[in-house]
Amino acid sequence: MQANRYLTENYGPVAEEITTTNLRVTGAIPRELNGRYLRNGPNPLGLIDAAKHHWFSGDGMVHGVRLGNGRAQWYRNRWVRSPRIIEALGEDLAGRELGGANNTHVIGHAGRTWALVEAGAPPVELSDELDTLGVNTFFGTLTDRGFSAHPKVDPDTDDLHAMCYSWPAWGDHLQYVHVGGNGRVRRTVNIPVPGMPMVHDMSLTKNYVVVYDLPVTVNMEMAMAGASFPLAWNDDYQARVGLLPRNGDAKDIIWADVGACYVFHPMNAYEDAQGRVVIDLCRYQRMFSRDRHGPFGDSLATLDRWTINPNTRHVHEERIDDRAQEFPRCHPGLSSKPYRFGYSVGVEPNGFPTILKHDLDTGTRTAFDFGVGRHGAEPYFVPRVGARGEDDGYLITFVFDAGNAKSELVIIDAQDLSAPPIATVYLPARVPYGFHGSWIPDGADGSYV
Repeated sequence: MQANRYLTENYGPVAEEITTTNLRVTGAIPRELNGRYLRNGPNPLGLIDAAKHHWFSGDGMVHGVRLGNGRAQWYRNRWVRSPRIIEALGEDLAGRELGGANNTHVIGHAGRTWALVEAGAPPVELSDELDTLGVNTFFGTLTDRGFSAHPKVDPDTDDLHAMCYSWPAWGDHLQYVHVGGNGRVRRTVNIPVPGMPMVHDMSLTKNYVVVYDLPVTVNMEMAMAGASFPLAWNDDYQARVGLLPRNGDAKDIIWADVGACYVFHPMNAYEDAQGRVVIDLCRYQRMFSRDRHGPFGDSLATLDRWTINPNTRHVHEERIDDRAQEFPRCHPGLSSKPYRFGYSVGVEPNGFPTILKHDLDTGTRTAFDFGVGRHGAEPYFVPRVGARGEDDGYLITFVFDAGNAKSELVIIDAQDLSAPPIATVYLPARVPYGFHGSWIPDGADGSYV
């Protein structure tokens, strides 16, 4: 039987939690970076059935580095406590409601830290030092409990906007959830769908919430067989994208068909001068068709652009970059707005060897190569204080060095990817390949997604 690639090499889990305050640094950490860089990802604990294991279903573990006053003050990694983790670790968190495998994202919002996952599980609140405080349904206002791994922040209001699905609680609808800057739900809209699609992410523009209704759906045969992740490619499901007016209801959605594909992550979306919705995204030809253990066995994503005319309901699809890539990001202050620069990580069969920077005005691409045997992760852009341009800032990411089986936090000049890192923080262990993270500045009350 073929080995499960998502349990080997740096996909494999680490076995312990670590706290380290004595961290070696080369280069100079910018003194304006005062806060925490956090990253969530799957880290299964205990015996694992490799034949059934799916990368997306592993127990959540958050890795974090606190920076302050030009120093790396600590590194921590902590499992997000669930009943399974509590039992495996022999702990007692009586009196706290525990979540599930909240393993996909970690964000700052309303002065709190939240570990997130999709498919119906509620958010889990963490302390500043990454200890699990318990389920927090946005202070009791998330009445249906299901949330998303990928809320989008409106940079003008600090509100969160999310597109949620829940299996098996909901079988026939998605739910748009709008969370205010104070961490309380302001509005929900149920959106009927013909099946239960996997809606990993969403997009936001000035006037619309973008819905991705694509042909990865709940597979009843897999669900009945007890699969931990019962979603698969569905040839019979029409791929479409919907534009929900921000203050509209389900009946107001403008639906437009697209070619069969799957999208985990958009880079950004905005409305152009003609009122068209422009979306840059990482597009897969197929997903979870042959590979039922993770996302990289059927096809690899390219960077594409969809331009949607709301009046004609036509989508113009075009290719921006043929190179395989994922985990796209842009300047957080330009989310939902016109922008020029986007960042992603290059994907190869054995890892993530480069950061890619796209100049979407000129169509040019530059790259930061991590080096032989070194692989990175999602690049998070932090604007420089007093920035004089959209790309004037830092890219922060974790890098795994196979040569010593340990990881580093690297800080890169986003304006010059040909230069060596501004600073490198050497960690005492490796950070397995994972999903998403955030830079959360000290004293922040808003959203950093």
